[in-house]
Amino acid sequence: MALPLEGVRVIDLTQVELGPVCTQALGDFGADVIKIERPGAGDLSRSAIRDPAGSDNPVFLSLNRNKRSLELDLRKDEGRQVVHDLVTRSDVIVNNFRPGVMERLDLGYDRLREIDPRIIYAVGSGFGSSGPYAHKGGQDVLAQALTGAMARRADPSHPLAIYATALADYTAGMLMVQGILLALLARQRTGEGQKVEVSLYDALLSMQLQEATMSLMRGVELNWAAKPLSGVFETADGAIVIVGAFKENPLRDICSALELEDLSLRPEFATEDAQESSKARLQQAFAERIAQASGDHWIRRLEKVDILCAPVLPLSETLADPQVAANQMIWRIPHRVVGEVVTLANPVKLSATPASPRLSPPTLGEHTMEILRELGYSPERIDGLVAGVPG
Repeated sequence: MALPLEGVRVIDLTQVELGPVCTQALGDFGADVIKIERPGAGDLSRSAIRDPAGSDNPVFLSLNRNKRSLELDLRKDEGRQVVHDLVTRSDVIVNNFRPGVMERLDLGYDRLREIDPRIIYAVGSGFGSSGPYAHKGGQDVLAQALTGAMARRADPSHPLAIYATALADYTAGMLMVQGILLALLARQRTGEGQKVEVSLYDALLSMQLQEATMSLMRGVELNWAAKPLSGVFETADGAIVIVGAFKENPLRDICSALELEDLSLRPEFATEDAQESSKARLQQAFAERIAQASGDHWIRRLEKVDILCAPVLPLSETLADPQVAANQMIWRIPHRVVGEVVTLANPVKLSATPASPRLSPPTLGEHTMEILRELGYSPERIDGLVAGVPG
């Protein structure tokens, strides 16, 4: 059975996380993704880390399966003409350049829409196409800082810190997928393409929907991580997290599991407001007790009284967890340079048309000749285009 996006062609002019996350997801479900890379250098993620495999390092490999690589110099008229020719045979073009760059390259939305009114033009940026931050480079950490996300901490005594996972990049990439799919559906009705815009800034702001609405409507800081009956606690052999919520009297049940007196009977802990005021005392009582036994011991006891809890695992242990295997979240893809790419699968599960690792991540320019031939270019024209390409 054909994959949902089979027959859809995507021109990928993106680099580093946001864009590649989006185009990889489209490729996983059948789109023909043509990744246009700078001659001799390629996507920035090819040089993001020092690795024995060089440009085919794990960071690049993680973001670029199910794509074909076309090495093309967009600074030259000949290179830009190839993109114009591709647009006439494509459905979507995706880029994450700063505002104005695509226009200077004669690849802006208005120009490409002249070539093909059906083209869907998807743009991923750091902060949007206008406004005081539009000029800033799109980077996840900057979005964390400017949207309030970095300032939100479980405890005000904790130092400010960068969140170690690129939440904005991944979220914006998935929102871009959503926008492209909606534009494809709209085009089926209207016959017209349109522009799709997503930014790291808006993506990370939208992740704080509940918190932002509380602030806008009530002037109140909503912080789920700061709740008095939730927290991370060290055990005798690691750490566990407890979420003391969604029950009539979670404090009573936590005390039962920890074999403490029922603190909910004390006036200073009897209400939610009282628990908020006495959070430090409650958390200290929990921490002292939990430190006396293993994580497995406390997980069993807490689950017995239906308190939400889990061990705090490093990524290396998570990847070996039986739940990862049960969810079929690891793909192994043959690769002509590194031998095998071992990476995460697409998390969206379709029963009839599941995602598939059809193509291994490409080496730089691996499909240049193939794609130019598909455009009907003569051998002489192809020779002229690739003559200046290093390698």
